[in-house]
Order: sequence, then structure tokens, then C-alpha cells
Amino acid sequence: MAGKVGLTCIPGHDILSCFQRVNPVSYAVIKTGGKQYRVSPGSSVTVEKMPGEVGDVVEFNEVLLKGDADNVAVGTPLVEGSKVTGVIVTQDRGPRILVFKKKRRKNYRRRRGHRQWETTVKVTEIH
Repeated sequence: MAGKVGLTCIPGHDILSCFQRVNPVSYAVIKTGGKQYRVSPGSSVTVEKMPGEVGDVVEFNEVLLKGDADNVAVGTPLVEGSKVTGVIVTQDRGPRILVFKKKRRKNYRRRRGHRQWETTVKVTEIH
């Protein structure tokens, strides 16, 4: 149970050593495709279509906020010298969206579908 919450406990040591954090949780808020995403190392995020093939390394230079367990750096508007790197996992299309137009009493009905291109990125590192 202690391993699930990020704590370490060394047998034979005092109880306070059990409450030391192994690795602080780091996170960042990035901006891409006109949207903002909260990411952390190891997490996957689905963003608007990005150029590149599966397995390519991508960098997000627009970091709006960066933080860990102890401190938080908020950019004005960007955090200077920060970037987030990740690997493209998939280049896929999103779910189908139904576009339906109708004008009542005029026998006008149009049905059209749309699927947006999406890129799934696995975040590897926050600099």
C-alpha cells in the first residue's frame, strides 16, 4: 500500500522515513492547437493533429505553468526556458460527430458526419 502513494519505508529505520517522498509529482500546463492541457511525465494526451509519424519525438515549447510537490512556476504568459517532450503514440481520427440541418415544414433535411484528426502523445519529460 505504501508504494501506491509514493512513499518509501526502510525496514529498521524510524517511522518518519516512511513519509519521505520518493519522487515529487511534477506537472505542466501546455498550450497546443488553441487548447490547454495539464500533463505529467508518463501520461498520454490527445491533441489536435500534429505533423510527424508514430514514434517521432515532439516538443511543446508553450508551457504556461510548471510545478511539482514543493513549488509552482506560473508564466507571464510563458515559463521561460521550459519545454515538454513526448513521443507520438498514434495518429488517428476521433469519434464521429453528426451534423444535422433541418428547416421545419420545408422538407429540408441534411445529414453529414465529421471525424477530426487527432494525435496521441505520451509525455516523457518536463524540462
